[in-house]
Amino acid sequence: MKKGVFKILSKINKAVLPSFTKRRLDLAKASKFQMAVFGYKLWVTKNSLD
Repeated sequence: MKKGVFKILSKINKAVLPSFTKRRLDLAKASKFQMAVFGYKLWVTKNSLD
């Protein structure tokens, strides 16, 4: 159940949230909002793969 929810969240994130790796964002110069979005996407991806 938990893994299914994270897979759905991952698909929503891919469609809605920006991809910072495609934009070649330098994480050292990222704003707090960009870091929060990056961390959230990383957390969802990690949990969907477990």
